[in-house]
Amino acid sequence: MKKAGPAKTIAPKPPKNESRTALVRRARRINRELAEVYPYAHPELDFENPFQLILATVLSAQTTDLRVNQTTPALFARYPTPEDLAAANPEEVEEILRPTGFFRAKTKSVIGLSKALVEQFDGEVPGRLEDLVKLPGVGRKTAFVVLGNAFGRPGITVDTHFQRLVKRWQWTDQTDPDKIEAAVGALFPKSDWTMLSHHVIFHGRRICHARKPACGACPIAPLCPAYGEGETDPEKARKLLKYEKGGFPGQRLKPPQAYLDAGGKPAPPLGAG
Repeated sequence: MKKAGPAKTIAPKPPKNESRTALVRRARRINRELAEVYPYAHPELDFENPFQLILATVLSAQTTDLRVNQTTPALFARYPTPEDLAAANPEEVEEILRPTGFFRAKTKSVIGLSKALVEQFDGEVPGRLEDLVKLPGVGRKTAFVVLGNAFGRPGITVDTHFQRLVKRWQWTDQTDPDKIEAAVGALFPKSDWTMLSHHVIFHGRRICHARKPACGACPIAPLCPAYGEGETDPEKARKLLKYEKGGFPGQRLKPPQAYLDAGGKPAPPLGAG
């Protein structure tokens, strides 16, 4: 596994007249580098089927994936199917979802979503973008999370981390999520879209933070036009690194076996040891 070490060179800002070809090459190289750093990149929400994933993704708004993963086991156990949740007592659902914040609105969303699945799709989560975005509380971001991770259909997830990083990397100057999705998608083969999203989001959560990016510990610093916005001293930068739960591979409470060490415990965080 490639460790996140200090940047060896300071990257000059790409010239304003960076050609389209040069941009594509730089963007794809960044993705290749991140793939080496985060070979285990994955959706950090625990789920076992498309219904659980779409619920967890809706609940992840304005809270952490870790908090969602701590909350959903009780929800999934009590309401395992869309039919169960569609017929649920809202007050009981609110009590379960209270830790995620905005629990009344989220209760309304997940119950409404479940009713729509029952009434329009025979209780099955649809595998098409145009159907998913018609569901209550489901936008393109949520739809692409579900398509990419539950159905294996490529999609770009434009969350806050993704928006921040592609702006810093000057992949696009768009600010609307749909336009960002289109602009970045045009830089990569469609087959790369889902894993690209995971790589960028992992990097945003762990190294390229919103307020204090750890530039001195960033493995793609030589390719980044925003190098220097954060701490460039390697030792100080390493102290800024964030790994949810203090471990690997992130926020999932039930990481796949492939992410565990020989003793069955989560492997150490990137760059540890």
